[in-house]
Amino acid sequence: MELFRNTNYDFLGKKWPFIIASLVLTVAGLASVIARGGPRYGIDLKGGALVYVKFADRPNVEKLRAELGRALPGGTPEIQEVTGTNEVIIGTEMREERELLKARELIESTLAKSFAGQRDASKIDINNAGQQAVTDRLRGPLAAAGVSTGEQQLTELVGRILQFRNTPPRSGVIRSFDQLQGVAGVTSQVIQVLKQEATLSAYAIRQVEVVGPRMGKELQKQAIYVVLWALLGMLVYIGFRFEWIYGLAAVIAVFHDTIITVGLFSIFNKEVSLTVIAALLTLVGYSMNDTIVVFDRIRENLKLNKRLGFEELVNASVNQTLSRTVLTSGLTFLTALSLWIFGGPVLNGFAFALVCGILIGTYSSVFIASPILIFWRDFVEKRKTATPAAGSGTVKRPPAKAVK
Repeated sequence: MELFRNTNYDFLGKKWPFIIASLVLTVAGLASVIARGGPRYGIDLKGGALVYVKFADRPNVEKLRAELGRALPGGTPEIQEVTGTNEVIIGTEMREERELLKARELIESTLAKSFAGQRDASKIDINNAGQQAVTDRLRGPLAAAGVSTGEQQLTELVGRILQFRNTPPRSGVIRSFDQLQGVAGVTSQVIQVLKQEATLSAYAIRQVEVVGPRMGKELQKQAIYVVLWALLGMLVYIGFRFEWIYGLAAVIAVFHDTIITVGLFSIFNKEVSLTVIAALLTLVGYSMNDTIVVFDRIRENLKLNKRLGFEELVNASVNQTLSRTVLTSGLTFLTALSLWIFGGPVLNGFAFALVCGILIGTYSSVFIASPILIFWRDFVEKRKTATPAAGSGTVKRPPAKAVK
């Protein structure tokens, strides 16, 4: 399928506005990174705790932020709402390893104090308890109520209750014990015992992730090394497959894409996390592939159209690959844009990196990588022209004196 046939747009004649735009974006991004003291790393790259909490109803995020801000020594935590659910992600940065467990305990106690409602502290909270704790709590009361269950039967019963709790749409939060009536083995006697011995909070801590500061620093280094090694590997491959200048031009273009994307994250104060690093690596491969397609067409045309000037040949190659570029980049861009708009805060950073990277990577293949080839070709041709001219001069000798 071709959208464009026999086009003859003068792309390289309009390269300077794009080169200037790239320079402005690069300088602005680097200035922002320097002014902010580096990128704004996520919890997984700088160390801290992430607590995933599901609420029975949509929570008051401002109240939650204020309560946690007063309780946590590190200040106001980062709170993200997961679109379409009643779930939030609480992130807090900690400077030292010993603060992490304390932060988790403070978050749990603050949630219990502010969002548990009229919970009886003497009863076990089914929405936040594990299987062994619930089993131990119900063993005696069930026997006293005349519910005959062996140890294996009791374990299976509690397992079915917790499985019901964790299954969507509840996803961790049971609103009423009466909801358990359809669970196998849960009789009216069992529900009565549950009402006497247990309680149901209006929230559930679904997952806790803790990353130590040292591990965060190590992940930062590894992320940088991964990107640099990827660029080096591609430089070697393209230099072997084409010529070294092709590899250098492609790597400069991809490095340009990465620097501008990271700069945009800093300008818009967005968080750089491991998922964003994954997006950047995806863009490295995507942009490189786009550049190689153009370079491969240039190499073919060098053999077929030897009469054309090099700049005309490069321009023709870009026109010949235009349909492929628009189809591939356009469809990928629409997918990334949909993720950015509708994906919610969890995917926002990943999708933002893809949206920026696809736009920048597409034009860098044409307006950054290709002009580098032309510049180098002109430089080499000038040197070839200048060298014979310098060696072809004749040395003037002074006229011989007449012999008297």
